[in-house]
Amino acid sequence: MSKLNYQVVVETEKGPVAVNGSLEFAQGPLNIVCEAPEGRLRCVKAETDTIIDPQDKIFVNGYQTWTHSPEFSPSDTQKLYGRKLPKFLINKYHLESYGDLFFQDYPGTFGKFLGYSWAYIRSGEKFRLFASLDERPGYTVFKFDVLKDQLVIERDCRGVKCGGPFHAFDLFYAEGTEDEVFDAWFSAMGLKARTTEKLAGYCSWYNRYDKIDEKCILSDLEGAAKVLRPGDLFQIDDGWQHAVGDWLEVREDRFPKGLAPVVDKIHARGFKAGLWLAPFGAQFGSHLSEKHPDWLLKPGGKPWAAGINWGGFWALDIDNKEFAAYIEEVFDTVLNKWGFDFVKLDFLYAAAPYGTEDESRAGRMIRAMELLRRVCGDKLILGCGVPLMPAFGLVDYCRIGCDVGPDWDDKFYMRWTHRERVSTANSIDDTTFRRQINGRGFMNDPDVFFLRDENCRLTEKQKELLYTANAKYGGILLISDDMNNWDEKKTAEYNKVREMFGH
Repeated sequence: MSKLNYQVVVETEKGPVAVNGSLEFAQGPLNIVCEAPEGRLRCVKAETDTIIDPQDKIFVNGYQTWTHSPEFSPSDTQKLYGRKLPKFLINKYHLESYGDLFFQDYPGTFGKFLGYSWAYIRSGEKFRLFASLDERPGYTVFKFDVLKDQLVIERDCRGVKCGGPFHAFDLFYAEGTEDEVFDAWFSAMGLKARTTEKLAGYCSWYNRYDKIDEKCILSDLEGAAKVLRPGDLFQIDDGWQHAVGDWLEVREDRFPKGLAPVVDKIHARGFKAGLWLAPFGAQFGSHLSEKHPDWLLKPGGKPWAAGINWGGFWALDIDNKEFAAYIEEVFDTVLNKWGFDFVKLDFLYAAAPYGTEDESRAGRMIRAMELLRRVCGDKLILGCGVPLMPAFGLVDYCRIGCDVGPDWDDKFYMRWTHRERVSTANSIDDTTFRRQINGRGFMNDPDVFFLRDENCRLTEKQKELLYTANAKYGGILLISDDMNNWDEKKTAEYNKVREMFGH
């Protein structure tokens, strides 16, 4: 490798002060610790030459779970989607909140690619991996410029206070086969997945969506009992709670006896019982947001709207002691009193859209994930809607792509919204090109697959592409069909997918 030239710029009382340096960028760890003057960080940046041939492929990891993350050819353009919409639509529907467009400047021109935490150049079977060893000081941003044969590396930590030793970069570089470079990276981090156990099962969302009640859940349980195997997962998704944020208020019109009796029935069938929550969000109009407006995250003094789901929802402040106590009570209730074995925790990016002068947004995200691990103890966590590296070693399973849908690429107008949108086609890309994390950082969740004919517009070929990618590259394999409607052919096809999955 060539030289890595770096610069740290700090805003001090006397004006900006730059710390410059240069060193060899070779294989293995590369730690750059600067003696920074007292002030606030303005820029942490490094540059190095890197040759990119026309036949190479480039991968840059997207901001969070749902961010479309394919391999690119050097002549491709990284599409931005939402940037082309009128600003009033972006603001009305909080479209920038899902990803990084509200704080990241993408060039949007061919041959320029930007991503987080790790990236690689692939020449056939040879990988050149560029990665971060520690994101707590700030997300590591990799920017490739093909025309310049250049890689720019930045630390997302603008405005953070400094004074003394500062970890400008904690980098890792390796060349070799896919397994060689990714094994070496995780070894350098000293990090192992919490589990390497594959898990299969059922999720209610992609057939029932939020229209669930005890009757339909128990009906789906009867269908699952004909197909699934002991130890599999049966997960109840969104729709059981009064509103997002009101996690201790089960809807009596839907589950009149509460959820504990349903869990008992799931266990009686020999399955693990799973439940969906979005712990860092509060729906507009929820009891939580109305009774506890002080629990809302307020960067700049105003509540942060984290998206348009459920008519819109607020981000919550993990540093509010009352909210932290509430989260602890919620998980004690869900896991210990109701008896769930597994929680799918969604929209987790809402915990850390911004940092503070004392902490980067990445550091805050890691701390939020540590909070969830602490309150869940040794119970199984599936993380979703989360920047991936902050979830390494803290969740058991993690979504590594966007939501699938019962069609190939959603409605045409949704394709203009943001890179985190629902898309079966994009999900297959994400599953394929983030496959290296499976069994290393956590077990990958590629989202569900479908075999059903009703309420599904995927062709048989598209269904096959989806379940093949999920079975080949995933660590958890979920179906969302009503298995009561399956005939022997569907059951046989499911068993074929399970065999492909190896579990």
